[in-house]
Formats: sequence, C-alpha cells, structure tokens
Amino acid sequence: MSYLWLKAFHLIAVMAWMAGLLYLPRLLVYHRGTPAGSPSSETFKLMERRLFRAIMLPAMIASWLLGVGLAWETDALIEWQLWFMIKAVGVVGLTLYQFWLAGFVRRFAHDQRPRTVGFFRAINEIPTALMIIIVIVAVVKPI
Repeated sequence: MSYLWLKAFHLIAVMAWMAGLLYLPRLLVYHRGTPAGSPSSETFKLMERRLFRAIMLPAMIASWLLGVGLAWETDALIEWQLWFMIKAVGVVGLTLYQFWLAGFVRRFAHDQRPRTVGFFRAINEIPTALMIIIVIVAVVKPI
C-alpha cells in the first residue's frame, strides 16, 4: 500500500514541477518584452519569484524524494536497468534546467535583459522533450 501512496504523491509533485518548468520560460518571454522598471516588469519579477520559490522548488524536492522512495521500494536502486538510468539522466537534466532558469530569474530581478524572446521560446521545448523521454522509459521500459 505504501508504494501506491508514494506513486500518487510522486505523480502530483512531478505534475506541479512540470507545470512550473513549462510556465516559467513563458513568463520570461513576456518579461523580456517589457521595459526595465515598468509596472509590468515588476509584476513579472514577482510572478517569477513566487513560481520558482513557492511551486517549482518544493515540487522538485518532493519529486526527487518521492522518486528515490519509489526506487528504494521497487529495488530499482539495487538492480540498475538501462531504462532507469535513462530516466535518472532525464530527471537530472530537468533539475539542471530548473537551476539554469533560476539564473535568468535572478538577472531579470536586477533589470538585466539577457537573451532574446526567441531564445526563451526555444528553451521552453527542453522540458517537454525530457518529459517525453522520461515517461516513455518509465512506463514502457523499452530498454
């Protein structure tokens, strides 16, 4: 029974984390289009900070802890299989992506305007690609 509870809460945490990973770059797209110091820029700073600190960071930590709990419960940490290694690399990729976004949030908070709108639109596809890989290897286990 504990496995099912771990799995349920893990899925909830991952959904919240993915929502943030997909939404934050969109906020950066819109923020990039505003003048520094404008009221809309200040609103975007607040939205980005709250999204990162109140949703994304706790959801990432919960995803990791619950995921490790699931791996422990199913002996995936002992009997390493290729699908699990690919999933783990994907999750590490999502984690690194989140901290990369955090750097942009910090720069925007200081009224810096790094990169272009097109850049932020393009990087918005990274978590989608990683999510597809992670879900396929975790559910189908093709390898």
